[in-house]
Amino acid sequence: MSTETAQAEVKKSSEALLSKRRKKLISDPLVDDNPITIQVLGICSALAVTTQMQPTLVMAISVIFVIVMANLTISLLRNTIPSRVRIIVQLAVVATLVTLVNEVLKAFAYDMYKELSVFVGLIITNCIVMGRLEAFALGNKPYDAILDGFGSALGYSWIILAVAFFRELLGSGSVFGVAIYDPISGLFGENFSLATNGLMVSPVGAFIILGLIIWVQRTKTGYVEH
Repeated sequence: MSTETAQAEVKKSSEALLSKRRKKLISDPLVDDNPITIQVLGICSALAVTTQMQPTLVMAISVIFVIVMANLTISLLRNTIPSRVRIIVQLAVVATLVTLVNEVLKAFAYDMYKELSVFVGLIITNCIVMGRLEAFALGNKPYDAILDGFGSALGYSWIILAVAFFRELLGSGSVFGVAIYDPISGLFGENFSLATNGLMVSPVGAFIILGLIIWVQRTKTGYVEH
């Protein structure tokens, strides 16, 4: 091994836990390379589960757990997985993690399980999860894979939580089930009432809110489709 190669290996192994490169693994998916607004992945769940904040938060936590653990597992196994069966292995890992999440919800939050069981199951086919496994975890070390998965999951999570916030507020007049419109209306007298917008609790409302978020974000970052 040459002196230059040895020095490069030492430098690589001594990289800080949160070096500039590793920070970008977390920060880029939040805005500049967001999986929903830029990559346009995971749209179905962003429209389906975002009528209320509480189930959306549970969905976000579930996705964070699945992506991070799946990235870690595939990265640890990356040198032992034959290329021809890598997709099958990835699906098996994700399916196992999703089943675990589903069973935990069933055991400790049964009402939430009944509300989200179908959508939690669809995490298996979420393009964000499979995309990170294929594009990153298979070619990088476990710690970097964890950071990449965490960043992508956070980018997904804040978007669906933002959509849920506006849909619940405008459509139901509440946030996390706490009435917001009623106390405000009471300040202006008995004859005053803030009206909710029924469109916001429909998929059309989700499309509108998500479209506005994408428009604002892409205007801010200057991103243009090619």
